[in-house]
Amino acid sequence: MRTGGAESLISQIVPRMIAEGIEVEVALFDGVDTPFKQHLINAGVRIHSFGNGGSVYNPMHILRLSKLMRNFDIVHTHNTAPQLFAAIGGVLCSVALCTTEHNTSNRRRVWRWYALIDRWMYRKYDRVICISGKAEENLREFIGSDSEHILTINNGIDTQNFANAVPLTELKKNLPDGAKAITMVAGFRWEKDQDTLIRAIKYLPEKFHLFLVGDGVRRAECEALVQKESVSDRVRFLGLRTDVPAILKASDYVVMSSHFEGLSLSSLEGMSVGCPFLASDVDGLREVVGGAGILFPHQDAELLAKEITDLDANPVKYKSVVKACRERASQYDITKMVDGYIEVYRSLWQKTNHR
Repeated sequence: MRTGGAESLISQIVPRMIAEGIEVEVALFDGVDTPFKQHLINAGVRIHSFGNGGSVYNPMHILRLSKLMRNFDIVHTHNTAPQLFAAIGGVLCSVALCTTEHNTSNRRRVWRWYALIDRWMYRKYDRVICISGKAEENLREFIGSDSEHILTINNGIDTQNFANAVPLTELKKNLPDGAKAITMVAGFRWEKDQDTLIRAIKYLPEKFHLFLVGDGVRRAECEALVQKESVSDRVRFLGLRTDVPAILKASDYVVMSSHFEGLSLSSLEGMSVGCPFLASDVDGLREVVGGAGILFPHQDAELLAKEITDLDANPVKYKSVVKACRERASQYDITKMVDGYIEVYRSLWQKTNHR
């Protein structure tokens, strides 16, 4: 539960499911304390932690998970290690398996030796929920399946939580008068592309400042890039934050620069707050952002900077994009998503009890 869209999703939907009468507990391969984990604890959610740091691929987790799985009707997994280990654990016990596919692609699909394992893994699941139509299309192509056990339930967010947030005044506290804030919220992982946004800063006027929210394995690499591009006076790394709605609300532009996405929660959040949203024209983003926010060519820092400059010089266009973004985000309310998940659980429960 360190950082990321899936982690944010779990912290939001589990309390809602419990409120709807579903008994839910959460198992973490890495049980280190984080704001997302604390949110679950505060909501009274029971958490099973298999480790505190260390590798999530520890094979001992298979035994721990298999023992735990026997106590439940349904096991729903998110992210790679839990997906694989629960599929193995499902061989050892009778339980309905459900997983959520959060991306339109991943590195494993091009590794020939692992692709075979991946295909076996997905076929062990009773339901595979894809978070966007494109994610489902790509997964079906990868595993060669027209099975009804694969379906799409779009990710969702609490749109009102972001639309009604109070701006964080401290965001621009030490910036010059008239400064403009550009914000990106994302983990520093290989599928994200903070690099292009960092490079775009050097093409923008001095009044533009970049705020990067999140943490991860590529943060040091991005910090080094900031030094290399000589923009350290205009780029700030905010780390993990619990006040993301307030940060976004205080921003003038929100950007999601990625190599690919599933259905980016951060994008939906960014489109909800009342400022223009710009995103890479890649799978998982163009489907959500196209026709509402601004799409820029993948890894094109110069054109990204031009899009921001054009918006800044055109108040009418700025307001038009803001309106379109809000309307698009409203279509992805988290309530619809939770209802869809519960419907899947009910169908799996009925299937399990009639085996």
